[in-house]
Amino acid sequence: MQYRSFGRIDWKPSALGFGAMRLPVLGGDPGNIDEALATQMIRTAIDQGVNYVDTAWPYHNEQCERFLGRCLRDGYRERVRLATKLPSWLVEKHEDFDRFLDEQRRRLATEKIDSYLLHGLNRVQWPKLYDLGVLDWAEQARREGRIGEVGFSFHDDLDAFRAIVDTYDWTFCQIQYNFMDTGFQAGTEGLHYAARRGLGVVVMEPLRGGSLTRPAPREVAALWETASIKRSQADWALQWVWNDSDVSLVLSGMTAMGHVEENLASAERSGAGTLRDDELRLVDRVRDAYRALAPIPCTDCRYCQPCPQGVAISRVFSFYNDAMAYADLARLSAQYANDRFMKPESRADRCVACGICESACPQRVEIIECLKKAHETLMPQA
Repeated sequence: MQYRSFGRIDWKPSALGFGAMRLPVLGGDPGNIDEALATQMIRTAIDQGVNYVDTAWPYHNEQCERFLGRCLRDGYRERVRLATKLPSWLVEKHEDFDRFLDEQRRRLATEKIDSYLLHGLNRVQWPKLYDLGVLDWAEQARREGRIGEVGFSFHDDLDAFRAIVDTYDWTFCQIQYNFMDTGFQAGTEGLHYAARRGLGVVVMEPLRGGSLTRPAPREVAALWETASIKRSQADWALQWVWNDSDVSLVLSGMTAMGHVEENLASAERSGAGTLRDDELRLVDRVRDAYRALAPIPCTDCRYCQPCPQGVAISRVFSFYNDAMAYADLARLSAQYANDRFMKPESRADRCVACGICESACPQRVEIIECLKKAHETLMPQA
């Protein structure tokens, strides 16, 4: 296993962390974790040098933390830095901070949570938590030994990310990052911004929810075939993220033992600056090829927003374009229909065809028709 730096603190994380969001389940029920297989997977990863395990309150229908409390028995708990997250969207009053943390400690069967994150911070959740005194509370919880390092995970734009980073002396942050998402949310600029300020940067979704491992479209597959060094699509995506020295560790959500074995082998080969210039150029060409497959030429400039009806226009287009480009309609449809990923008031069916957005679009996208098509495709039952 390769080990990296973690911001300003004196601790070396394994290049690969175990993200416990996509564990194997029984009967297709996300709340019914296949505990025998999942335990074998996680313990195998730890035995091979993984020293960071990440979970959160809602994972696997709120069963993941309980499962990990059992999985990390027999000395495994002491071998890892355990991370979980405050369910920010459920917090209504100051007392909720203690209520959730103490319940998580009970579920995880641990006195101390090593790395505690504020989950999914954005322009809505962050001001609410801040006003409720979450930072003072976190400092108190650290002094009491209930949590260790304090960080946050993030889902919003770069300006919001910078503002959150600058508000507090965070130890680390967790961002979505992969070779397709260089300008999405925090993106490359946010990654380097946080690292320059001494934060460890944990990367989630290095495979874009598995999209980058699906059978590649013909145009993309042809590009991968030109590589002088042959790699799996997963290995290409992981090595690209690890190539950046500002990345502290990469989380992978693994569903099968084969995923664990492949990712461990990739991590063993990983390192900052290991990809050659021609390999980096190839990844750039693959990125361009994927983007060319997106049917709506939206650049996410957001000149069309805010919509008077509240439609999250560019986000709707992102769901639709990803579903088409990656042939991943089932997963993206499920997310689009999930209130946590796309609020009902932000979906495309709220459009009243006022046309304000179309007059503002520099790409001259036929937004009204595209919104209709996207909604019909992503929610065909509606």
